[in-house]
Amino acid sequence: MKRLVVLGGVAGLLLLTALVLYEGWPAIVAAFRRAGWPLLWLVPFHVVPLCFDTQAWRVLLAPINRAGHASYGFLLWVASVREAVARLLPSVGIGGEVVGIRLVRLRLSDSTAIAATIIVEVMVTIAVLYVFSGVGLLLIVHLASELGHIWLIAASLLLTLPLPLLAYWMLRRGAVFAHIQRLAARLLGKRSQIALRLDGVGLDAQVAHLFDQPRRLLRALGWQFPGYLVGSFETWFALHLLGHPVDVTAAVAIEALTQATRHAAFLVPAGLGVQEAAVVLFGYLAGVGGDVALSLALVKRMRETLFGVPALLSWQWVETRQLRARRAGS
Repeated sequence: MKRLVVLGGVAGLLLLTALVLYEGWPAIVAAFRRAGWPLLWLVPFHVVPLCFDTQAWRVLLAPINRAGHASYGFLLWVASVREAVARLLPSVGIGGEVVGIRLVRLRLSDSTAIAATIIVEVMVTIAVLYVFSGVGLLLIVHLASELGHIWLIAASLLLTLPLPLLAYWMLRRGAVFAHIQRLAARLLGKRSQIALRLDGVGLDAQVAHLFDQPRRLLRALGWQFPGYLVGSFETWFALHLLGHPVDVTAAVAIEALTQATRHAAFLVPAGLGVQEAAVVLFGYLAGVGGDVALSLALVKRMRETLFGVPALLSWQWVETRQLRARRAGS
């Protein structure tokens, strides 16, 4: 897996370099100069779609957070750290979730229930991504004159749909984590700390319990989906500043299909190169020039970095404080 991640990172970096060389660095720099400092407004604005995601997670956490120890502000911070780990670190798509479980345990004690909410939230996110991608596909068909790439995208979405459906069935009926616990005990020994700490049966039961609450799942989905729509403002605003304004339809189409491509390429650290290539492709289909589209992709990367690095630093600060407290207690 580590080799795949390294190879994915190298391939992504080469792809990004090739895109910059092809489109021409001077044109990209000129677009950034034209946009100027107002691009920095995208950094604080990102809190808005993150608030929708946090509320969706809060809906799933409600049964174990009745006393409100994990406040909305605390969960918003954890969500920002989760996103930063997933987008900036080579975590193969699951690092953010693991860090999220660890951080929420600072306020809530039931690790199994916390893990269940994050697992179910990931499934809700996948469902939202498919719906959002479908909307983006319909909009790009309306906008584009060249349909060859579009049918390829549509076929990819349809062909990959059985995977999340299979994952849902396995989580719902397959006792996945109980099997993982037995496998860990067999490979590492029954006295292994990993095997002892993993409550596979309890986690399966907690996940199944959440899946048995369709209203709660729909409420979570109902919070996440508009968050993705609001996130399209980043694309619309950046293109406006870069000198190529588009309507809301094009912005949603570019954002939706770029998000789908990035999540599909989870083995590439930070989606490096893949995100940029997706923005260029879908921007081209929506009528945006290659140099402007690549500038947009680099703006997105800039926003991710400026928003994510402080989140990562705050996480390390909290971890350092926890480590010092444990040392002092011992």
